[in-house]
Amino acid sequence: MALVKLQTQHFRNLSSASVSFSPSFNLLYGANGSGKTSVLEAIGYLGLGRSFRVSRHQAVVSHGEQQLTVFGGLDRGLASEPGANDGRPVAHRLGIARDVTRKETTLRVDGEGVRSLSALAMHLPVSVIDPGVFDIVAGGPGKRRQFLDWAVFHVEPSFASVWQQCQRVTSQRNQTLRNGRLDEALLRVWDSQYAGLSDRITAARQTTFERFKHAFDSLVQQVDVGWTQGLKLEFYPGWDTSKALVDILASHRDQERRMGHTLYGPNRADIRLKFQGRPVAETFSRGQQKTLVILMKIAQGMVLSELDKQVTFLLDDINAELDVGHRAMLAQKLQALRCQVFITSIEHPEPEVLWPSGDAPEYRMFHVEHGKLTEE
Repeated sequence: MALVKLQTQHFRNLSSASVSFSPSFNLLYGANGSGKTSVLEAIGYLGLGRSFRVSRHQAVVSHGEQQLTVFGGLDRGLASEPGANDGRPVAHRLGIARDVTRKETTLRVDGEGVRSLSALAMHLPVSVIDPGVFDIVAGGPGKRRQFLDWAVFHVEPSFASVWQQCQRVTSQRNQTLRNGRLDEALLRVWDSQYAGLSDRITAARQTTFERFKHAFDSLVQQVDVGWTQGLKLEFYPGWDTSKALVDILASHRDQERRMGHTLYGPNRADIRLKFQGRPVAETFSRGQQKTLVILMKIAQGMVLSELDKQVTFLLDDINAELDVGHRAMLAQKLQALRCQVFITSIEHPEPEVLWPSGDAPEYRMFHVEHGKLTEE
């Protein structure tokens, strides 16, 4: 699926006019503050249920308004003929509204109300590449867990509900650990439930990681970087799986009670990135880290492409982060994957730079000014 129509109401400074997009590449340019990133942010709401820039909905709704709304129309993506989406009803309609005063969210798929954000996200896999994404390498394990779980959600349909159950059990277990009087019998109940859910989560993560690793290993053979031979990616589930998790929890009871929260399990999982035995964050230059993250993102897209799922990539201001060579490599790889791509820039886009071979895909170009998109 690809997002071929977008309409917003009271979303930052964006115009409420409906816009049609290409299921392939969309190039957006305009001055700082014109609304380019806000367009990507609105698309992100449909695929992620939130902003990828800020954590508070209040920061996104237009000044003086109480509710924001985002509507999206999806087509069959690159399975459709170029331009066919303009005159044909869309395949799916997604909608999300957030009342910031009542703190209520309304979700709709094809006009029907749904309760879970996963019902929207499953139709529109959205992957963001912006300046903050490079923390996948330099940041803590949480960033890499989030990176992996995005793919797991789209590969394993049951993952979202199991993860939610595990979070609820973890919360109950943490509350018990923080009680002044330790209830050992109750903790053993939570331990048992937590361990069972942890095994299911870890199995799903491990399966998806193997798919990702296979795609990544294949990809790095196609690019000219000199550090791939010493690079190693490993999935760490969050505990020593040679031992039963319930036994590990029991043996570290005093430690967890002092800390007041769960120290072992899937909430501690990580993708460990090492070069010649040392963490990549300590050994790679900033440029090398950026290249690694880009390759990891492309490999993620390859995993979903193998499952006939078209990813919508949001590339925000990549000119400021990537040199010409890396921008061209990214554009060409995403074109080969038949992804839908939105690229923003301050400068007027130059397709001949992104596709120097002259084999540019079908694309649409928009100038953004005062929140309004004008197609060129």
